[in-house]
Amino acid sequence: MQVNDHRAADRLPAMARGLGYLLASLLTAAVALLALPVLLVPATARAWASWHRRRADRLLRRPRSGPVRAGAWRVLGWLGAYVVTSLVFGLVAVVCAGNAVATAVTVPLWWALPAGTRAGGFAAGVPLTGWGTALTLGTVQFVIFAALTYGLVPPLARLHARVGVALLSPSAADVLAQRVETLTETRAGAMNAHGAELRRIERDLHDGTQARLVAIAMRLGVARESLGEDPELVGRLLREAHENTEEAMTELREVIRTIYPPILADRGLAGALTALGSRSAIGTTLDIGGLGTIPAAVEAVAYFTIAEALTNAAKHSRATGTTVRVARAGDRLSIEVTDDGIGGADETLGTGIAGIRHRVLAIDGTVRVHSPAGGPTTITVSLPCAS
Repeated sequence: MQVNDHRAADRLPAMARGLGYLLASLLTAAVALLALPVLLVPATARAWASWHRRRADRLLRRPRSGPVRAGAWRVLGWLGAYVVTSLVFGLVAVVCAGNAVATAVTVPLWWALPAGTRAGGFAAGVPLTGWGTALTLGTVQFVIFAALTYGLVPPLARLHARVGVALLSPSAADVLAQRVETLTETRAGAMNAHGAELRRIERDLHDGTQARLVAIAMRLGVARESLGEDPELVGRLLREAHENTEEAMTELREVIRTIYPPILADRGLAGALTALGSRSAIGTTLDIGGLGTIPAAVEAVAYFTIAEALTNAAKHSRATGTTVRVARAGDRLSIEVTDDGIGGADETLGTGIAGIRHRVLAIDGTVRVHSPAGGPTTITVSLPCAS
């Protein structure tokens, strides 16, 4: 019995959403007919189609789609189908819901109607001569139209939304073209990022480690020439060379760590993330599922992505805590980092999100950032991890 009650409770909001969707579609279809010359412009038509597909996504509770990129003829074909289906389905909704509402409003006021109009709207020709006739006919009519609204409107709304989504979804050729475009962009970004990384490593080695090694070599050379003549100078030079050697080793380890963190090789991704969370400037909760064997390149991207996300949360979001979830499903590794900060993350402001996106896209992954004003901020990443 409780199951049926829950289904009814779920169906009523669905009916309300479907009714609102169909009535809005009916109105926008009328607007489309009036503004048809404007909507025949491809850019305007695509913007109009994108808005309607987002409406359909909300009704179907699908992830929000991006802008429509279908060809002009495909969008115009959708526009014609949209107008027809909106008018038909919308009028059905108006007839069903309108009669139910009209009956509920007018039956109690039957006595105020002009004498010539006191005939049952459902049982045509039966005069309303008293409360008994009015309530009986009114109840029957209300129940019938309410049942029609309850039963027809939600599936009609979903059918209308699915038709729109299907017509506006890219074809196989469009998907392939977009895929090629994305891969071209990510390849260029990866090449640029790779070049920048090589230049950074070269600069770090040249300006840091190499400079220290040159200084060590010079001190050792002076010490060798002074050997037996100035023991105190030799001792000081050897001491300085030893100190510089330790500093050079430390810098060299830092450079290596930026290429591939040694902790990944020592402890695996789960262990590395545990250590990363313990060093975070703000409280971090880790939820790591079974990961299995993951390619080294994917491990490195996952590690640096989470490290950057935690750094962003500590530096920019005023967060007091973060939650990191890492799980593997088939050949995909999913990462979700959520902080309780103020939100409003903007990757154009140098918050590190652009760097995360470049790393992830370079290995054919996906990134989604949800950061409304007031928070929270959630960064969701999916990485291919098939060996």
